[in-house]
Amino acid sequence: MSLPIEAVASGNVLKKKTYEYQDKLSKLPIPPLEQTLQRYLSVLKPLQSSKKHEETIVAVEKFLESDGPVLQEKLKTYANDKSSYIEEFWYDSYLSYSDSVVLNLNPFFVLEDDPTPARNNQVVRAASLVVSSLKFIHALQRETLEPDVFRGTPLCMSQFKRLFGTARLPTENGCIMDTASHSRHIIILCRGQFYWFDVLTEDNDVAITEKELVANLKTIKQDALEIPIVEAAKHAVGILSTENRKIWAGLRKILENSSENNKDALKILDSALFVVCLDEVSPASGDDVANNMLCGTYDVQQGVQIGTCANRWYDKLQIIVCENGSAGVNFEHTGVDGHTVLRFVSDIYTDTILRFAQTITHHKISLFHSSPRTSPNPKQFKPALTDTTPKKLEWTLTPEMLIGIRFAETRLSDLILQNEVQVLEFDRYGKNFITSCRMSPDAFVQMAFQAAYYGLYGSVECTYEPAMTKAFLHGRTEAIRSVTTESVDYVKLFWSDAPPSEKLKSLRKAILSHVNLTKMDSGWQTLNHTVISTSNCGNPALRFFGFGPVVADGFGIGYIIKDEEISFCASSKHRQTRRFLQTLENYLSDVRLLLINERRTPGLSQNILDNENITIMSGYGYFDAGGIEELLEHRLEEKREGMKRVGKSLKLVDY
Repeated sequence: MSLPIEAVASGNVLKKKTYEYQDKLSKLPIPPLEQTLQRYLSVLKPLQSSKKHEETIVAVEKFLESDGPVLQEKLKTYANDKSSYIEEFWYDSYLSYSDSVVLNLNPFFVLEDDPTPARNNQVVRAASLVVSSLKFIHALQRETLEPDVFRGTPLCMSQFKRLFGTARLPTENGCIMDTASHSRHIIILCRGQFYWFDVLTEDNDVAITEKELVANLKTIKQDALEIPIVEAAKHAVGILSTENRKIWAGLRKILENSSENNKDALKILDSALFVVCLDEVSPASGDDVANNMLCGTYDVQQGVQIGTCANRWYDKLQIIVCENGSAGVNFEHTGVDGHTVLRFVSDIYTDTILRFAQTITHHKISLFHSSPRTSPNPKQFKPALTDTTPKKLEWTLTPEMLIGIRFAETRLSDLILQNEVQVLEFDRYGKNFITSCRMSPDAFVQMAFQAAYYGLYGSVECTYEPAMTKAFLHGRTEAIRSVTTESVDYVKLFWSDAPPSEKLKSLRKAILSHVNLTKMDSGWQTLNHTVISTSNCGNPALRFFGFGPVVADGFGIGYIIKDEEISFCASSKHRQTRRFLQTLENYLSDVRLLLINERRTPGLSQNILDNENITIMSGYGYFDAGGIEELLEHRLEEKREGMKRVGKSLKLVDY
């Protein structure tokens, strides 16, 4: 969140403040080797069998006596002249990734609908979001944007320099990030066709009004719709950005060498502030809108993919707006973390509300501080040199490129059909109820994920939750491994016949353990096979947040904890995603009953458990057969050692 400090003006020029805390931020410290190894063992213990954990302990002790201290000293030496010792490793990890970024790397946010129904129209909503985005960029470039502060602690703002005008470019040796710091134009994508126009002056003032933006977008839509959708889809260059990165590098080289026009078009595309995608769909359900923002729709007509999946450019920040006004953001994750993009989308959503309020009160209300001279008033300061007329990018596509587009589309279509996205808008309670029970909302939800998975599959798996390190210079996202000995004890107890009081006592103990979490043997493989990958990006401006699963047998779960509700978006490669969310919903309802019952004085009123059904505990008893400990131990061994030869071999009959 931003610190609510009044803008301090000196004459007509506002005081620069965006990066005012940067030189006061400390570096992320390197923990002692012994502490790192102890944490490693503690997070592995609840995920391993006793036998495997003993092997891991031996491996850790050997590492501590041999290579460990040497590598620790090398890391310290490496970190001496670095802003952050993890930053370069982060980039290497993301930029060396060679599979498609769709579903694998790029997350998404879904904004709440505009509170004014008249503005939930595609062109009007898109124009409104673009205007607010330009005001945000204007404040960022002028360095008058309030710095991020969390509970009084300033956060690093360096990532904002890579939020706009940045592109992920494929090369034969991995990808690179390129930022055009003086970018002044945006790209509009409609029916797979690219358009662009300037939106900022050379001084980074907003160069276009909302009314002019509406006119531009209407003009672009009219032009794009002149080409039949099937024909347009065959030439959808944007589909290339969904390819395997090495294949995309080769195709991009061919595209550039095909004509100077292509080379110029790619430069305009790469250097744009951001991309606006105008989609020809009106998603009616939460599942549909989440799927559209994550990977686009699948719709084959006449043997050609015409879904919104072809109306994307995944190498850049994308603002996606549907025909019914549903809007969201899909972003390239290498240069920026979710928290940075969250600040951007929450600010622009808030600004749209404030601008509407201004039409009612006639008082100037602005989220972005501006001095009189730099005020982003395009009617006053738009110079003749700024050309805001929309222009279409036209491509020279050789037969080889058309084939490349075709095969990129079929591979993307496979990828879309191999995954599913489901949402749950749980509205029985949210942060207020959880905190009233004196529990951490985030830790409470993390326990819910583990309990629901255990209830559905009877096992505990490696669970990931990101930890923000932006309180340090150039901090990025680090990992919290959410499974602890206490959480395993809790989920097993929850699914047993234990009294409610014991279950809640165990829940509180597990939550406390989670809250206290700070951050090459078989154990390393276990820890890096994240079956339940989660992330919390809470803000009232958002309806959903999500991403794809990180392993083939995993779930990717984005969640937002609001005051009176919790929204979840889960994805998987068809691993009963809806059933998992239903189990999660039942668990949350059951825990609510346990907590409400705990508050009641015996004899004061009829026990609430007598009046309401406990959804999970009644009916099908997953562990009725008993022997669950032996079952889980067997499953662990089975996963790691494969199936043994059991039973009598039959003699084959003559063929």
